[in-house]
Amino acid sequence: MERKWWTLVAVVTGVFMLLLDITIVNVALPDIQSALGASLADLQWVIDAYALTLAALLLTAGSLADMYGRRLLFAIGIVIFSLGSLLCGLSPSPLFLTLARAFQGIGGAVMFSTSLALLTNAFRGPDRGVAFAVFGAVTGIAVAVGPVLGGVITSGLSWRWIFLVNVPVGAVALALTLAKVDESRSPQARRPDWIGLVSFSVALAGLVFGLIRSNEIGWGSGQVIGSLVVAVVLLGVFVVAELRQRTPMLDLSLLRKPTFVGGLIAAFAISASLFSAFPYLVLYMQGLLHLSASETGVRFLVLSGPIFLTAALAGRLVDRVPVSLLIGPGFALIAVSLLLMRGLAVGDDWTHLIPGFVVAGVGAGLVNVPLASTAVGVVEPARAGMASGINSTLRQVGIATGVAALGAVFASHVGGAATGASAGAAAAGVAQGFVDGLNTVLLIAAILAFVATITSLTLIRRRDFVAAHAEPEPARA
Repeated sequence: MERKWWTLVAVVTGVFMLLLDITIVNVALPDIQSALGASLADLQWVIDAYALTLAALLLTAGSLADMYGRRLLFAIGIVIFSLGSLLCGLSPSPLFLTLARAFQGIGGAVMFSTSLALLTNAFRGPDRGVAFAVFGAVTGIAVAVGPVLGGVITSGLSWRWIFLVNVPVGAVALALTLAKVDESRSPQARRPDWIGLVSFSVALAGLVFGLIRSNEIGWGSGQVIGSLVVAVVLLGVFVVAELRQRTPMLDLSLLRKPTFVGGLIAAFAISASLFSAFPYLVLYMQGLLHLSASETGVRFLVLSGPIFLTAALAGRLVDRVPVSLLIGPGFALIAVSLLLMRGLAVGDDWTHLIPGFVVAGVGAGLVNVPLASTAVGVVEPARAGMASGINSTLRQVGIATGVAALGAVFASHVGGAATGASAGAAAAGVAQGFVDGLNTVLLIAAILAFVATITSLTLIRRRDFVAAHAEPEPARA
């Protein structure tokens, strides 16, 4: 087999592994809670620690790869991710697991930021289209099989094995990378924006910390208010730093293009609405309906299956239909689906969720594929890497803030329902609080999806797209 195809195998193996860990952990959350004595806030951090480091480091990792070598950084990312996975699997406490997940996310950011650049360097002509199509299909498969695979592993072995299985897979990916992937750098490599990295990372961490801590100590506490104030101040510092630097990690002039802004809102919204509701749907299925992890994963196929099928259709339409007419209606379907899932009552079966799951899968499939082209299609080829990286960053920011914010709402219902009640009444109150909290979460997510429908239809414009006549600078994932 030609060397370039080995490059494709190495890249998709690593990316499949890191994307799988975004969704595979959801169905294991109740088992993790039971095994480690974790609170709801601990479970939120298990998800958000990974998303935070992914969001914070994507752009910086891409800059380092352009300077020092993409193969080198991809290999380092595999090692960090695999070691982080091992630490996750051996975790003795919720705090240890959270820190290990953050470390795992560092490796994931390095791999993700260099993956498309490695493929762009290895492939030319029609073969590049084939490679990108395989890459896109693998990312879709990772989303589709994550809940099922996580359920099977958790039920058949242990929640620890959803992390430990990454170690041998990572070893294979590392061997392929070192033996079969060619090194490449960018002649236009930019020095990393360390001021931007630190201010953005700490601001995002402060925002998420404040949202999660509000579940436990209340919105009026000094700790919560202080962390939110720090987040706002540092976001201001980040904006000023990006305006004043010659090589910022985020070129704010890109925000002058309505289509680029619409794409960023869409990237944030799909993660902060539909995907951020997943952990709470899982907690409902396993905590209230007493389904096992594998039973929960199989039921999520009703949602993830349509995502995969509709994404294939969207891939054929993306060059024939205006992007706004795919993304906008896709978000409308997501909003409708979340409303269809609402109305849960204590005693309902999971079948109540089926119509919403199917519609959500169709909507997400319509959004995901054209969203990638929106990220890079409105900038000249030289800035495609930055544009793609910013879009991916906003997806992870959406997960981190969405899980934290929706969790604050969910926890207020669950905790408040049992306060001051007898044991029997408390159990009934918790069940009622569960469904009330989930119904509220779904309503908030639906409103966000409706907002994204409007912004997608109004901001994303065909005339903003750039016709790229030159060979593009390798784009980062």
